[in-house]
Amino acid sequence: MKKTIAQRIYIALIFIFLYAPIVTLMVLSFNASKTRAKWGGFTLKWYYELFQNSIILEALYNTLLIAFLSAAISTCIGTVACIAINGMKKRNRAIMMGITNIPMLNAEIVTGISLMLLFISMGVRFGFGTILLSHITFNIPYVILSVMPRMKQLNPSTFEAAMDLGASRTKAFFKVVFPDLLPGILSGFLMAFTMSLDDFIITHFTKGPGIDTLSTKIYTEVKKGIKPEMYALSTLIFVAVLLLLLLVNKAPSKREKAA
Repeated sequence: MKKTIAQRIYIALIFIFLYAPIVTLMVLSFNASKTRAKWGGFTLKWYYELFQNSIILEALYNTLLIAFLSAAISTCIGTVACIAINGMKKRNRAIMMGITNIPMLNAEIVTGISLMLLFISMGVRFGFGTILLSHITFNIPYVILSVMPRMKQLNPSTFEAAMDLGASRTKAFFKVVFPDLLPGILSGFLMAFTMSLDDFIITHFTKGPGIDTLSTKIYTEVKKGIKPEMYALSTLIFVAVLLLLLLVNKAPSKREKAA
């Protein structure tokens, strides 16, 4: 009994340390007072002023566009890579999977600096394109991580049977293989979208002058002094990422239950 109570207290403390700052941030985003020291009443004023700020809206547009494009492109590349890796011999497959896991284990600041130096050495002008390429680069391993388990569960006999029945390789793939891979592909896309949406360090090193994402814009604004609009913006980002993560976890499970 005592052990159970201690475990519950321990878990409660973990959740308090993890989510108390976020809850505080969300509460302050509805505080009518500009000061954090007192409660001035409930208001949506800061959300209204946030959406009246054209600079913030431009950063939001850049963030969503980069996240969607990088997630879509990295999902295509990652899925094709999974098909190629799965067709390798066991030893080569293990080596390739180890190589693809390195970017996920590598520190983001190392990846950011490496990409920055690469773009400089190639004479590439920093801007929207460099951010997009950087996000595609670090998203591909996450797509492979999501798709590969589904790839390993495939029965190669079904693909061969479809070809024996007269289907071309392309038709057999989209009719037999692709539907089984779809849950992993969707999970990879949503994970890549979330990682891109949330990234700051790599974006900070690869962005050019005149372009900002929400993460870099928040960093710039906070250095000038924390405004209540930043509380509202941070709350919206947290809710968006939370919803995406819920979709990542629920979409595959629903598909598996239906199957």
